[in-house]
Amino acid sequence: MTIMLYLMPIALTLGLGGLATFFWAMRSGQFDDLEGDSARILFDDEGRGPAFDR
Repeated sequence: MTIMLYLMPIALTLGLGGLATFFWAMRSGQFDDLEGDSARILFDDEGRGPAFDR
């Protein structure tokens, strides 16, 4: 039962860290263009470098 004294603060810290990261991503514009990525996957990128010359 004493392990709960360690696990609860660790779980709360990780949860709050994830929440803080999510809010940081929202403020920095990571989720602004949701439609663009879904449309870009439909088009081929030709001539973008040696990795695409195959």
